[in-house]
Amino acid sequence: MSDPLYYALCATLFTCAMTAVGAAAVFLFRQQPKPLFTKLSLGFAAGIMVAASVWSLLIPAMESARAQDMLPLIPAAGGFILGVLFLVCLDSLLPHLHFGATAPEGPRIPLGRNTLLFLAITIHNIPEGMAVGVACAVAAAGGGVDGTAGALALAVGMGLQNIPEGAAVSLPLCAGGQSRQVAFLKGAFSGVVEPIAAAITVIFAAEFTPLLPWLLSFAAGAMLYVVVEELIPEAHLGEHSNGGTLCVLAGFLLMMILDTTLG
Repeated sequence: MSDPLYYALCATLFTCAMTAVGAAAVFLFRQQPKPLFTKLSLGFAAGIMVAASVWSLLIPAMESARAQDMLPLIPAAGGFILGVLFLVCLDSLLPHLHFGATAPEGPRIPLGRNTLLFLAITIHNIPEGMAVGVACAVAAAGGGVDGTAGALALAVGMGLQNIPEGAAVSLPLCAGGQSRQVAFLKGAFSGVVEPIAAAITVIFAAEFTPLLPWLLSFAAGAMLYVVVEELIPEAHLGEHSNGGTLCVLAGFLLMMILDTTLG
């Protein structure tokens, strides 16, 4: 992989396109998505992100650290903590509304519910773009065929979990009174942050190659923060959570298969 920026942009344009595919559900359905749909789709996304954090980010972070004669624990744990703190700061600085929540988080700014929901998904997509970007940077830095295949597996996994996310954004917007076209555009646009985050990560990694283990674990920490703080709770709404649990496990299994088969 000779040009990591080019491949990172291609990969995240694919994941962004998958968000648009999900957002296109408004042209088939107009009503508010059922709570069960939200539970299952977010559970599936959570499983993919957990597996990607382990197989595609944390394990490669430790392998990259060993290749640079570093103690793997330091960049793996240190980058992970910094990634978590980064998302905590974003949560505190940007107004947003999580799925199923009644009160927004972040600064009190008079924004509509739909806008706040859009901002929540946008925050969610930042670590996904970073993850794909740093995976491409690792492949360019000497990952060879395995590194390229691992970046491909990660992009495919992120794209698959973006489909239900796109629908989860656009369908409530449409049910809230916005036109199908506007709801689709907002749902699709929520994924645009991924190529931006990927490009910034690749450019930074190119300038500071020794920090690649830190960047990998940073992306893992940020993604797992999103999973624990938002996706897992929403996948377990109500008394009976078997469906949400099974979808988390299905997403994890699918991403693990992708990573071990392609990577």
